[in-house]
Amino acid sequence: MRIGERGRAVAILVGLLALAIAPLVALPAVRCEIFGTGCAEPVKAAHADPARSPQRQPLSPVEAAAQGTYVALGDSYSSGLGAEATVADQNPLARCQRTSKAYYHQVAKAFPFKSSAFWACSGATTRTLLSGKSGEPSQLTRIDANTSLITMSVGGNDVGFSKILAGCVLKLPWSRSCSEQGPDVAARMAELRRTLPDLYGKVTAKAPKARVIVMGYPRAFSEIDGAGGDNISVADQQWLNARHRELNEVIRQTVAEADRRVAATGGAGSLEFVDAYSTFAGHEVGSPDPYMNGLAVSVSALAAEARSFHPTVKGHETLARLFTDQIKKGPGRPLNQFR
Repeated sequence: MRIGERGRAVAILVGLLALAIAPLVALPAVRCEIFGTGCAEPVKAAHADPARSPQRQPLSPVEAAAQGTYVALGDSYSSGLGAEATVADQNPLARCQRTSKAYYHQVAKAFPFKSSAFWACSGATTRTLLSGKSGEPSQLTRIDANTSLITMSVGGNDVGFSKILAGCVLKLPWSRSCSEQGPDVAARMAELRRTLPDLYGKVTAKAPKARVIVMGYPRAFSEIDGAGGDNISVADQQWLNARHRELNEVIRQTVAEADRRVAATGGAGSLEFVDAYSTFAGHEVGSPDPYMNGLAVSVSALAAEARSFHPTVKGHETLARLFTDQIKKGPGRPLNQFR
């Protein structure tokens, strides 16, 4: 082959190669591989992160609480004993002594719950919440996966506050004074510290999406000399209020621990404590406008009536505001629930 012909053959071969390579080089991935250019990070899909997606926005505290059923559980401070306003409310044979002015009714009307139910029972303890009381089944049978809000109070009967008050008020020859009951109270507090975590665990297992709001107990006494005339000295008032503070602290600690367990395991619900200790400040027993009933004695039984030292109608209105404020506020941490 002559030199001229050889040159033309080489030129044709180079041209064919150029035609084959050019379309590939035009592709970004090939340019990146061959020439080290066009290697920008690929654009991620806008919805790659579910938590940041417009379809996965977290629920607000109110939305989380109101998306299902609201159920009120607990003892007499939740059932409304002491806040009687109708003839039916005053029926001593009524099961669990649930009244028409208990805080439940105002909370139920404050938010657009799918439904609501009132199952708090006077005299309930951590044990009877699980086993049932007054002919009714366990209160935990009233909650399920559709429950989005639970309010409750429990612990006062475990510690035996009605008997403690009887000892402080009646001062019968065979009864002990307030402070002499201290060792027994401390032992019951220690037992409550062991039983509450189990109860809260069972509640969250039955209602895993629920915000569970647990109320501490309001103090009954102003610690002002002569207030109420209920045969309770200022020293006894101080002692009783101090026991309420201790009880509330046990409840607060166990609620906080239970909520940390829920958060650590990615649970959708929460446990929240509302501190009611000073919520009746200026309206304690014996004040001109009390939010707490004073002593009512059954002469025939030589005992204080059940409604003694329980919130009045105004007291329950105040407790309702405490709960509604907490529902709006939320648990103070993100809820693992999304739209």
